[in-house]
Amino acid sequence: MLTRPVPAARRPGDTRGPADTLFRRLLLFNVVVVTVAGVLLAITPVTVSNPLSWPEGIVLALGSALMVAINAVLVRATLRPLDGLTSLMERVDLLRPGQRLAPTSDRTVGHLVDTFNQMLDRLEHEREASSAHALAAQEDERRRIARELHDEVGQSLTAVLLGLRRTADRCPESLRGEVAEIQETVRDCLDEVRTVARRLRPGVLDDLGLSSALHALGADVSRAGDLPVTVRIDDRLPDLPPDTELAIYRVAQEGLTNVTRHADATSAGIEVVVGRRGEKLFVRIVDDGRGPVGAVEGGGIRGMRERAILVHGDLTVNEAPGGGTRLELAVPLGRSTAGGGR
Repeated sequence: MLTRPVPAARRPGDTRGPADTLFRRLLLFNVVVVTVAGVLLAITPVTVSNPLSWPEGIVLALGSALMVAINAVLVRATLRPLDGLTSLMERVDLLRPGQRLAPTSDRTVGHLVDTFNQMLDRLEHEREASSAHALAAQEDERRRIARELHDEVGQSLTAVLLGLRRTADRCPESLRGEVAEIQETVRDCLDEVRTVARRLRPGVLDDLGLSSALHALGADVSRAGDLPVTVRIDDRLPDLPPDTELAIYRVAQEGLTNVTRHADATSAGIEVVVGRRGEKLFVRIVDDGRGPVGAVEGGGIRGMRERAILVHGDLTVNEAPGGGTRLELAVPLGRSTAGGGR
């Protein structure tokens, strides 16, 4: 699994943080403004009498307004970069890594910006590590459940089928119809158990690779959901790390599941192509359903984004040309991928 270096936190003994530096700067601004005002009063013929005359009041008001304006300009120039920091804090999302504040030439605010960017580095690193462990545990549990379904439940149902067949040979003619119906029910249950086991842990992915696994996935979805699914695989598809293949398969699986459950589509397609620009592999799932309204907030999309992060990919969900939804996963080639549990 790739790891990014985590920046060291500020040392406990270092007490001159951004807040302390900003305080000193603002205090300096006020001292300068007051000092300049005092010098001007000392060297100009302006006087203040008691009671205050109208000309003196006007001069005093203008001087005070000028002091406030100069102070406001200086303070605003110092605090303006904090607006960008606040805006990024409001929109930052760890499922979309790489969002950072641009460096600033101001040393005080620049230190605050650098500290915030380092905090995002640490949070993304920790989320990547925890997601990798969670998904690895999830895949291990899926593998165990799939094996138990196939080896235990599947074999038990097969034994029941064999027993029913022997019973049908010996039972009276009047009961053979009912026994045959029970046989068909058990056979359907066995097929469903095998389908669930295959969805939990696609053996074809381990045995035959990504291309065969995606073709099998499209066939399963077409058969189960009465939804025509076309699968196109680029002939230039290179050998991929196991974790990348698994992430691509799971994204395609979840994407087609969303299509069958929520899109009201009449057709869907999986396309896996190798892009020439940037040496990326693109996995696209396109349907002709209702479009991506509300799709970005769904739990399935969130899980797909987590898998995309682990292989340093980027997942986007947009409206397809002509209507429907276009889900695209872009995975960079030629680099190691994070561990997602295979």
